[in-house]
Amino acid sequence: MLERIRKIKEVARVFGEMRHLLPALNFKMPAHAETVSVAGAFEDTVADHTERIMLIFEGQEWTYSEFNDSANRFARVLQAQGVKRGDSVALLMENRAEFILSLLATLKVGASCALINNSLTGAGLVHCVQAAGANHIIVGDERTSVIDASREALALSDFGSYLWCSDSGTSTCPDWCVDLKAEMAGQSAENIPITREITAGEVAFYIYTSGTTGLPKAAIMLHRKALAASTVLGRLGFRVKPTDRLYLCLPVYHITGLGPGLLAFILSGGSVFLRRQFSASKFWSEVQQFKTNSFIYVGELCRYLNQQPEHPQEKNNPLEKMLGNGLRPDVWDAFKARFKVARICEIYGSSEGNVSFANFFNKDKTIGATFAKVALVAYDQENEEILRDDEGHCIEVAAGTPGLLLGEITTDYAFDGYTNKDATGKKVVQNVFKAGDQWFDTGDLIREIDVGFAFGIRHFQFVDRTGDTFRWRSENVSTNEVAEVLNQHPQIHLSNVYGVEVPGCEGKAGMVALAVESPDTFDVAGFSRLVDTELPAYARPVFIRLQCALETTGTFKLVKTELREQSFHLDQVGQDAIYVRPPKAESYQRLDDSFYQSLCSGTAGY
Repeated sequence: MLERIRKIKEVARVFGEMRHLLPALNFKMPAHAETVSVAGAFEDTVADHTERIMLIFEGQEWTYSEFNDSANRFARVLQAQGVKRGDSVALLMENRAEFILSLLATLKVGASCALINNSLTGAGLVHCVQAAGANHIIVGDERTSVIDASREALALSDFGSYLWCSDSGTSTCPDWCVDLKAEMAGQSAENIPITREITAGEVAFYIYTSGTTGLPKAAIMLHRKALAASTVLGRLGFRVKPTDRLYLCLPVYHITGLGPGLLAFILSGGSVFLRRQFSASKFWSEVQQFKTNSFIYVGELCRYLNQQPEHPQEKNNPLEKMLGNGLRPDVWDAFKARFKVARICEIYGSSEGNVSFANFFNKDKTIGATFAKVALVAYDQENEEILRDDEGHCIEVAAGTPGLLLGEITTDYAFDGYTNKDATGKKVVQNVFKAGDQWFDTGDLIREIDVGFAFGIRHFQFVDRTGDTFRWRSENVSTNEVAEVLNQHPQIHLSNVYGVEVPGCEGKAGMVALAVESPDTFDVAGFSRLVDTELPAYARPVFIRLQCALETTGTFKLVKTELREQSFHLDQVGQDAIYVRPPKAESYQRLDDSFYQSLCSGTAGY
């Protein structure tokens, strides 16, 4: 009885907060009416928390008032160089204080900020800048050579188009750039009047898909969506208080680091400890040193921390709560138990999507619940198409069964799309349950799960991406589920599972790239036993590729495209060792030329 009373109080508390937030924040702001923006909301926070520490970075600290003053000076330099309301400004820089300064200054003058993955070069970089229609680029010292190599393709000829931010202080500004920090001297620190004229329906950011398959797409994020997502997730997910401190090592150019990370805290008066990139070996000492009680994560960071030897400062650490995405079930329990983290708020969503989930109620291994109207529909993974009934409508799956997640597109839950109209159209499903309705296709398989929670609140769990599921032996194989099993092997740091074509065979055979410390001493026999014990025959990988590290995107998503293309072909995999499990064999063996030729000729016997 006491436990039930506790649950009722918890539900009442959260729903009470929801009722307070939803009228303004549940994607319901008029598209082009209300004068509210990210920069305006930040200025409100500054007024309420003037002397509180906002940012800690590489030995320096800034209060809210100090940082706002610098952002205003920066914004006036942008205006002097021709940046105006409605423009798009590309930002290419590492995670550092000047990145946040550039972002806020751009928003203050009413321009949108195209947040470019700082690892991009060449054609990919040019594509992202042009996809956002950017006519100015703010570039960090550390990425100057990358921009310089692409200047001809970018075709931004005006001197003021390239705006440069020094880093270490030892480099000099190129003669084709404007030195932003130098130009800030003497500028007024007063707020920019135009900031308070920006409306909720104007574009705040262009956020890019990770580009695991093909060139990234630029997703449009309006001010209303940025504010809604960051504030709801900040208050209900992170439960941010001004006394909280965030450990932020995710790239801020990505939506997770930006929205529920940076924006959630600086719009609530909290403090942010910013790091250029993640370091598993330094994580706990920095958590202790800077007293960060909050952590914004992606699942692979948690896996890396789990794999580290015990660190003396992981004991009695101040970390109380985490929010992020991609924490797999095989990592969840071990992480929570080892590091004594009380609250893990797993979220689900995308930069462009109109639906998001959050584990507000702190239930294990779930992406939680959603405010939006969603449907899980039957999906043919072999032919990669949605199944429909005799009337042409989609078919909802039963609870517990994975289905393709669709989010209904309405005025309240709009799909703002990409800058590319064709790409936008491909994500909209028509006539789902009735003529004329429109739903956003997430491309993900989700299932409804029972977490022992009443009150009619549906909870869900991520299963897989549709492109990450393949068919073998007339069965569907989930790459995520197979990877979770393989990651149990003590020598494996990380598994990247994918399907590859084998001549003469229907479907795709399972192949896995394994990140192992020493490929030469990998326990192949032990791996074979694990596979046989934990996986059904159709889900057991046919091929193994041993690597010292796996390639990931800037947001730690595993890259599969090149691995699929190279497959098991000995002339394409470089020095990586390839193992194969021949039909009826009890263990894997090194792939030699003789068996390789039988694979290519379709005579290997699969």
